[in-house]
Amino acid sequence: MKKIFILALVFAITSIGCAQETKKYDFELKQNDIYTIEIIVPELVNPWGLAFLPDGAMLITEKSGEIIHYKDGKKTMITGGPEVFSRNQGGLLDIQLHPDYKNNGWIYMTYSSMEGEEEGAHTALMRAKLEGTSLTNTEVLYKGSPNTRKAHHFGSRIVFDGKGHVYFTIGDRGARDENPQDITRDGGKVYRINDDGSIPKDNPFVGQSGVKEAIWSYGHRNPQGMIIHPKTGEIWVHEHGPKGGDEVNISQAGKNYGWPVISYGINYSGTTFTDITEKEGMEQPVYYWVPSIAPSGMAFVNKSKYSDLDGSILVGSLKFNYVERLLLKENGVVYGREKLLTDTGRMRNVVMGPDGYIYLGIEGKGIARMTKR
Repeated sequence: MKKIFILALVFAITSIGCAQETKKYDFELKQNDIYTIEIIVPELVNPWGLAFLPDGAMLITEKSGEIIHYKDGKKTMITGGPEVFSRNQGGLLDIQLHPDYKNNGWIYMTYSSMEGEEEGAHTALMRAKLEGTSLTNTEVLYKGSPNTRKAHHFGSRIVFDGKGHVYFTIGDRGARDENPQDITRDGGKVYRINDDGSIPKDNPFVGQSGVKEAIWSYGHRNPQGMIIHPKTGEIWVHEHGPKGGDEVNISQAGKNYGWPVISYGINYSGTTFTDITEKEGMEQPVYYWVPSIAPSGMAFVNKSKYSDLDGSILVGSLKFNYVERLLLKENGVVYGREKLLTDTGRMRNVVMGPDGYIYLGIEGKGIARMTKR
């Protein structure tokens, strides 16, 4: 069984196609004061998602439901977006361009959708095209069910693997004992579908009776960070734990990541809900935080303007108002951590821009670019 003890110890993951030796490292959270921010798009409330158009313009989602086009200092509101359940953690969430956007024009978004017979909402994935300042050709590709009045744990991030697949996350929707471990139910999962909304024939649960065939991995709590490792192609996901136990995982086909059967966290009240942190058939995290940092947004720094950061992962902290850097070895081992941009604000999103800069969605401030002092 793979094992990890954080904050003091770290587990060496298994990379695709090559087993790695387990190593242990002692490290502490160090302070890095080299970086500061420059506000690029001011006066935003909760900038959840960010995508860059080929002409350098930004598309920004506000959780309340607005889509903003920003270029050369000008904000333009995009019409035709989805109707969202904007309550608590629900709303308009991530936004990403199709890898072949220049040719097909598809834009993908996740949001809390009220569509369905039941009251409440569930996470949906849609795509649309941008014509002028309006979205057209809108298609809902996936909609979680059943709706629930609970207004938390929607997920949700989107990535593409460059092979015609889109991955997205849905949180457990506040039903930890029903959804994450049950592959016949939506919630607490990483999903993989073809970019047109169809189900890939090689998804891990295709053909099984009654299951949600779009599921890629399960046993997740509330994943609000997801990236494709630019060198290995692995799908790295982080998720909110309860009180303690935020996790970084590498999502693999058909694997069970344990929530809530195993966890390094406890209830917010201080009581326990599980006595175990490992179990046969359930994956251990690459890394976990105790106490929780409330992670949101995630970027792998690669071929960037920050040569000293290349090869590491940046994660936003909602709880402690900073960006955390996880230092990685070539084989994926986390061997250190640094705190960047202390007391800058609630970090909702962290994005590696096409220009080599890191962009941040900061609640109550806007979109910022990370720069050296």
